[in-house]
Amino acid sequence: MAKFAKNVDPKAVAEKQAANVMKQMQGKTLPSVGTVRNYEERLKIVAQHINAEFKCGLRDLTVVQAHQYLTDRALEVGQKTLDMERQAIQTMMQNVTGKLGQTEKLEVIKSEKLQILSSRSYTPEQVQMVVNAQTERNALSTEIAYAAGLRAHELHTLLPRDEREPSDRPALAEKFSGRDGVIYTIDGKGGLIREVLIPKDLADKLETRRLEQPTHIVDRGVNYLSHYDINGGNRWSSSYSTASNRALNWSAGAHGVRHSYAQERMSELKKVMPYEKALKVVSQEMGHFRPEITEVYLR
Repeated sequence: MAKFAKNVDPKAVAEKQAANVMKQMQGKTLPSVGTVRNYEERLKIVAQHINAEFKCGLRDLTVVQAHQYLTDRALEVGQKTLDMERQAIQTMMQNVTGKLGQTEKLEVIKSEKLQILSSRSYTPEQVQMVVNAQTERNALSTEIAYAAGLRAHELHTLLPRDEREPSDRPALAEKFSGRDGVIYTIDGKGGLIREVLIPKDLADKLETRRLEQPTHIVDRGVNYLSHYDINGGNRWSSSYSTASNRALNWSAGAHGVRHSYAQERMSELKKVMPYEKALKVVSQEMGHFRPEITEVYLR
């Protein structure tokens, strides 16, 4: 793990780390001057983030950490910038640090910036009206996504906690405090496994829809192994928007229930702990590495 001296400009440290990496890639690996310049600019930003959040240098970045970084960046930047940063990290890992083989690649993460900016939260009453306008399979998906703060594709990946270990990430003791239910895990962006809490009544309903054999699902070009007979991904998102328009005469999209989760949990936790700690708890529940990412959902 890299050690950083006190009173050193973080930006200058990041610039030096990025420049040193690019020196090894320019010319033979990257003959294009434009590509070298673009990658170096992206790696400066990557280095600043990981120096602060992971307490490691650019060369020490692991594949898991890279996916964590890209997952959070997906909420802040558009697809073009996100792809450029992924490609810069991937090239570094293939040709400098050896964290990836020449044929191995980082997972493509989709930007959520526009989706988040266009979404807004739903009240509990509005969510129930949407549920009432859906089929049983889609209604259960909506109730679970709302109760656990899930992304659409994460519904495909649900498994009980005792059947899959979550990724090793920091977790406060207050995570899920004040709520009861059953712990499940989901396979989030970048292959990061996180715990989610599903209310007991919904978990019981979910288990009645357990498949004897998991089924392969292709959603938006990505393969998933689903263990339950519920909808997720594009099918559920489309159903949610249709039902919302039917029941409410407007739709903020299925991602709106994730906004609702964030806002309702913050409201609960602020009553028993300081704002900054509550924000950190909610960020861990939602799978964000940096708490400030969660604030996007509180607007």
